[in-house]
Amino acid sequence: MDQQFYNSIVNSTAHRPIRDLLSGQVLDNPELLPDLLHIAFDKKDNSYHKACWILELVMEAKIEWLAPHLDDFCIMLSTYTHEGAIRSISKICLFAVTRHQKQHLLSAKHSEQITEACFDWLIDPNGKVAAKAYAMRALFLIGKKEDWIYPELQRILSEDSVKHTAAYKGAAKDILRRITL
Repeated sequence: MDQQFYNSIVNSTAHRPIRDLLSGQVLDNPELLPDLLHIAFDKKDNSYHKACWILELVMEAKIEWLAPHLDDFCIMLSTYTHEGAIRSISKICLFAVTRHQKQHLLSAKHSEQITEACFDWLIDPNGKVAAKAYAMRALFLIGKKEDWIYPELQRILSEDSVKHTAAYKGAAKDILRRITL
């Protein structure tokens, strides 16, 4: 573990310039990726959610770097509880599913694990809108290949829209419109 990099994560904040700086370090030094993943996957580390914030930006630029780590990533999906971590991880799932549409990045098992996590985030009554929006978008893409997803997604989005904010309603309306096209 690169101690200086670890200390930078521990002392970081959610401010975008700081996250950009740390993700840039990983992008410039790919040997730091295993350290970043280790912290993001270590739920006992009080800074794991900060590592997830940085991982999101790294994966946005280089989602293919996740490929050798997909087994561990997908196993961890259901264990995240920090809302900041879930937001970032759900966005990484969307990146992975989007890439999978063009180049087969995910195995059937990975796709199943992501689907399960996304549905869990979507139906969590205490979950935040951003994670739900990324989850519904990922499920929409997965549903292009899995027939059973759209009916479930339609039911959930239709029933839950009345319980949520305008932002959720807007995202749900967009997905529902795209499903029926």
